[in-house]
Parts: sequence; structure tokens; C-alpha cells
Amino acid sequence: MFNLSSRVQAAGNQALTSSVVITGIVVLLTLIQLYRDDVWSLDTTSISNIKSTASWKHSFQYGSVNRKPKENSKIQFDVRTDLTPLFNWNTKQVFVYLTAEYPGKSEGSSNKVTFWDKIITDKKDAVLDLTAQRGKYSVWDVEKSFRGRNATVKLEWNIQPYIGPLIFGETEGIDSFQFAEVAKK
Repeated sequence: MFNLSSRVQAAGNQALTSSVVITGIVVLLTLIQLYRDDVWSLDTTSISNIKSTASWKHSFQYGSVNRKPKENSKIQFDVRTDLTPLFNWNTKQVFVYLTAEYPGKSEGSSNKVTFWDKIITDKKDAVLDLTAQRGKYSVWDVEKSFRGRNATVKLEWNIQPYIGPLIFGETEGIDSFQFAEVAKK
């Protein structure tokens, strides 16, 4: 510790070590609080009135190849949930999304698609009461059609904290629907 570079290195090491320890404590306290609030079993969610529509799209942005029509599906749904327990002093925002999982072509495989999402940045906006909400996204399958397949719908979320990793979870509210057939012209 007799020259300037040794002193700068020692001070830098001390600062880095302190930062890592404080970050670890913040992450640990955040996880403890979320477990205490039991956010992984939010049972106040209701998903209902799911209506599926299907159409043919000719654009590559909707899965079409060489302008051949591709079947696309959208849904309309009702959701009621209270996500306020997901917010604490370390929550920057919560990303909420409605997914549908359905069986794939091969046995034992399943596919998952996202129909709707929302970013919630404030605790006062965390109570969702959506009626006849249209899905944001039109989805398509690698196979030719969704026709007649059953899908299970879940409301999933992830917490983006100010400090720490993303925290993922899903609500207990689950519903199902059958994909619609494309209306004949």
C-alpha cells in the first residue's frame, strides 16, 4: 500500500465487494417478502367467456410462406384479477400476459402462444377488470391449422425489480376453449 495504484485497487475492490453484498441482500429480502405475501398462489383470478375467431392471412408477417394463406387465430376474453401483492419496494414493473397451451402434432409435445399482454408500472393499476377484451396478437401454428384443438388459458406474470433477476409466476385462474374454424366464404 505504498503507491497510488495499490490504494486505488484496494478501494475499488472494497467498493465492488460492498456493492455485490448489498445487491445480494436486496434480492434476498425481495424474495422473502414475495414468499411471505404468497404471490405464487394468487387465487383471485377469473378468466372466462373466451371466444376464438380464425381467419386466413396472406402476409409473411402472419406466418404465410409464398403468399399461401395461413390460418390465424385471435381470442376475446374476460379477466378479473388483483395483482397488487406483486408490488413491493423493489418492483419496477409487472409484465402480465395471457397464454394458451395446446397439444402439438407429436405425442407428448405442447405449444404455447401469447394472445395478450400488458405492462403495469404502478400498484394502483394492478387490479384488472377486463370485459370483452380482444387479444393483441394474431397467432398461427407451424402446422396447417388449429382447427378443433383444445387450449388451456393462463394468466402469467413476471416482476421486473429495480435490483435483482426477473421473477416469474402464474395465477391460479385457468380456463379452456376450442380453437374456431375459419369461416367459409
